[in-house]
Amino acid sequence: MEEKVLEILKRVFNDLSLDASCSQATCKTWDSMNQLNLVVELEMEFGVSLEPEEIARMTNYMEVVQILKSKL
Repeated sequence: MEEKVLEILKRVFNDLSLDASCSQATCKTWDSMNQLNLVVELEMEFGVSLEPEEIARMTNYMEVVQILKSKL
């Protein structure tokens, strides 16, 4: 699952150099619009529904993975 999340991050943020250390602070294309695009992609890929509080906590790769793990 972690690898799939990283693939989605790279695609949504259009940055193939992203790795597990990426965050809003280190990825210049991780803005509010791409945050919404990320949520849509994650919900479709993993068949989950993310709550607004969870979406707000998604500020780095590890947090995204943790939230998804809790949903699956």
